[in-house]
Amino acid sequence: APESLMQALEDLDYLAALDNDGNLSEFGIIMSEFPLDPQLSKSILASCEFECVDEMLTIAAMVTAPNCFLHAPPGTEEIALTCWRKFSHPAGDHFTLINVFNAFKEASANSASQCNNEKWCRDYFLSCSALRMAEIIRAELVEIMKRIELPISEPDFGSKENILSIKKSLLSGYFMHIARDVDGSGNYLMLTHRQVAQLHPFSSYYNTRRIPEWVLFHEFSISEDNSIRVVSEISPDLVVELVPQYYFSNLPPSESKDILQEVINHLSPVSTMKEEQK
Repeated sequence: APESLMQALEDLDYLAALDNDGNLSEFGIIMSEFPLDPQLSKSILASCEFECVDEMLTIAAMVTAPNCFLHAPPGTEEIALTCWRKFSHPAGDHFTLINVFNAFKEASANSASQCNNEKWCRDYFLSCSALRMAEIIRAELVEIMKRIELPISEPDFGSKENILSIKKSLLSGYFMHIARDVDGSGNYLMLTHRQVAQLHPFSSYYNTRRIPEWVLFHEFSISEDNSIRVVSEISPDLVVELVPQYYFSNLPPSESKDILQEVINHLSPVSTMKEEQK
């Protein structure tokens, strides 16, 4: 549909993938080397700047591969949740996926046979085939990085600086996927098309006491009861720092946009006064 085509071009423009003539920019050409969604390609390239490439490649592989969490058989839902909580990371689902991948790699290294791998996955209600696929995808992404001579930083997962760097990389690509809990009960209003969504049951925040107010999500699914999948907490300050101004100015009016504008005014009162004078 023409509307979809225009929306896609607009999204690529926001990601700095197009030049003024509507052709791929130099940055867009590098993004197109990756067989991924543009947002994910942008996040990987941003991770070169923020020095968290190793972790970002793992996230990219895990969200591109099929879902690694298996639907628990009836009567075993609580057991499955207990198993998954062992991988849960307070910063959100993107970080939880890194924990799952690293645990699978460790189990594979300690296991002599494929059968033991599959048993480990069954014990934790995880899909062995999905995790193997993530391994293959990640290896392919590493090869692309080497071919186009992009730096791959050393792994540093777990440090405060690394967690912040990963969030910055994700926001660089997924600033169009931001939502805010408007009533404190997990009803997330998306900033772009003002649709309300709930957390997906596979989210590490699902059925927990702490529901973050501002989140970045990987995808939105209407078919799964209007849910947002792969969700991580972000701060309004970080959003203001990394969201392109021309994208922010085109957002529809909302309470969330007003809150972000207040943050902008607080962080740069002098430049805001000059803008108002203009």
